[in-house]
Amino acid sequence: MARPLDRARARAWLLTVLGGFLATALAVGGALLFYRSTAPQADADRARLHRVDAVVTAATEHGVTTGSRFSGGYGSRVDAEASWTYPGATRHTGIVQAPRAATTGTVVPIWVDPAGNASTPPVDRGALAVSAACTGTGALLTLFAFLAFALRLRLNVLDHRAEAEWTAGWARLEPLWSGRAGNRLED
Repeated sequence: MARPLDRARARAWLLTVLGGFLATALAVGGALLFYRSTAPQADADRARLHRVDAVVTAATEHGVTTGSRFSGGYGSRVDAEASWTYPGATRHTGIVQAPRAATTGTVVPIWVDPAGNASTPPVDRGALAVSAACTGTGALLTLFAFLAFALRLRLNVLDHRAEAEWTAGWARLEPLWSGRAGNRLED
């Protein structure tokens, strides 16, 4: 036999657990959907772009660095003037990312588009999988935090209700229990 308040607490916990299962399913489904929607574009970029060797034509400026200490350290890659040939014997020049220690004549692999212009590298499927997993994990943690917050609010409301019922019951019974009610008999 349980009080209505106890049943309400049990329902709150049950709904939170069921919500946790639903949140997990949504986060996993969202991560898979994200991966499956971005993987074809990465494959198309990989098929469209070509990797060629560029030769550094001007020494790198060691004072100009790219990236940050969080993305590979200060100065791991720098901008350098380079030349490459693609498609066929068409010669191109431009600024490419080269190792900090690159000197004139250093060969640097780069990605180019069909016209031979330097491009950013295509996204790797492994990187997409990690990105999808991080996105799903972030969504799951957000949903779990929301569920925990909602459960805490509901339990607080139920605790206040229980306290109010206990206070009203004690106000009714305390005079009889303590003997302050006098010698009158309860009907």
